Formats: sequence, C-alpha cells, structure tokens
Amino acid sequence: MCLLLMAVILTAGAVDLDREGRDPAYVESIVKRSQKIVDKLELKDAEMAQHVTHIIANRYFKLNDIYEVRDAKVKQAKETLTGDAKQEAVKAAEDEKDAALYRCHFEFPAALSLYLDGKQIDAVKDGMTYGVLMVTYNSHVDMIPTLTQEEKAQIMAWLVEAREFAIDAENSNKKHAAFGKYKGRINNYLAKRGYDLKKEREAWYERIKARGGKI
Repeated sequence: MCLLLMAVILTAGAVDLDREGRDPAYVESIVKRSQKIVDKLELKDAEMAQHVTHIIANRYFKLNDIYEVRDAKVKQAKETLTGDAKQEAVKAAEDEKDAALYRCHFEFPAALSLYLDGKQIDAVKDGMTYGVLMVTYNSHVDMIPTLTQEEKAQIMAWLVEAREFAIDAENSNKKHAAFGKYKGRINNYLAKRGYDLKKEREAWYERIKARGGKI
C-alpha cells in the first residue's frame, strides 16, 4: 500500500498554488480555509496534505475568477446598456458563467482522486459546503423515524445533487440556497408519500425537548 501510495504521488507531481497576481492576504485566507478542511482528513503524509490543500485552494481561486468575470460583464451591461439589450447582456454573462462552471466542475474531484479515496473526497465537499448535507439528512431521519429505506435513499440522492451545485456557488448564502431548493423538493416528495410534515415536525420538537436538546 505504501509503495502504491508513493507511486500515485510521484505520478501526480507537485501541485502549485495559483497565487500569481492575487492579493497575498486573500491567498492566505483561502489557504487557511482549505487547510482546515484538509486537517479533518487526518492525512499522515504531509506532502500529500499540502497537495490536497493546494487543489482545494486553487478551486476557490478558479471559482472566484469565474464570478469576477461575470460581475464585470454585468456591471458593464448595467452601466452602458438599457432595456432589452441590458437584459440580454446580463443573461449572456450568467450563461457564460454557468458554462464555465460546468466545463471545470469535474476537474476538481478528478484532481482530488489522485490523492484521496471517494469517502475522503466527499468529506472535502462537505467541508466546502458547511456539512449541510448530513445535517439535513440526519434531521429528516430523526424527524420522521418511519422513513423507508427507499425514501432515505431518495433524500440522500437529492442532497448529494444539491451539494454539487453548492460547491460551485459563489458565497455561503448561495450555497445554502442550493440546498434550500432541494429541501423543498424533499418536502414535496414526502408530502406526496402521505407524511403530514407539520405533525411530524411538531412531534419531533417534543422529542428533542424531552431529551434535553434545543430546537
């Protein structure tokens, strides 16, 4: 296993930090944010941990670049155009942003896969999205103890999908909004399955209070 691990690292090569032309304070803050995510993985190899930290930081940099280009084009459109022309230019900027995100979306897990296994990659994604996936999933399972395995699997599948959108979102509010959209889908799904969500939630709150927890 150790020989295999070393072979992977040598094949992958060093991961340089994309700091060129960036504000040093911004770079430092992003590296620290990325390092916190990597620390939770408890990687034994310091060099590998640094490579993974750089991959995550570079992902943040790339996302920032994509949104900065979008913002500049939207700003120019609003300052120089009016009416339909302005709306079309703004929409074009958003469409270009979405296309850029789609083109590079799979680069990130592919780069991580040179150093991490699937479970670790999921942990990185959770770290970048504040752990909302498991908090939401566990809340639903705790709120409705009678959920079937099929229903649990469907909830998890939607939350995994939501996390993919949240990873690429431009700020914390947009990341939470990505999950919010899927929470609505989950609630509609459960309602159609016959669950009275209001009653389930009220009963859940009572159980939480009974075991000394906070709502």
